[in-house]
Amino acid sequence: MEALAAAGFELDTLSEEQYEVLRALSPEELALLVDIRGRLDAAAPEVQAHADVAGGALF
Repeated sequence: MEALAAAGFELDTLSEEQYEVLRALSPEELALLVDIRGRLDAAAPEVQAHADVAGGALF
């Protein structure tokens, strides 16, 4: 859970069920999730600009 928090995941907003799903991730799944989050964050300015135009349909 520390790795997810360090990657910017808002863990305090999760339900207990969601929290348990994340706790059960394998190391490979955790690494993939953190990588995807990093790529999404890197694309945030571009995604945000599209959200303003497209009404945020994707996010």
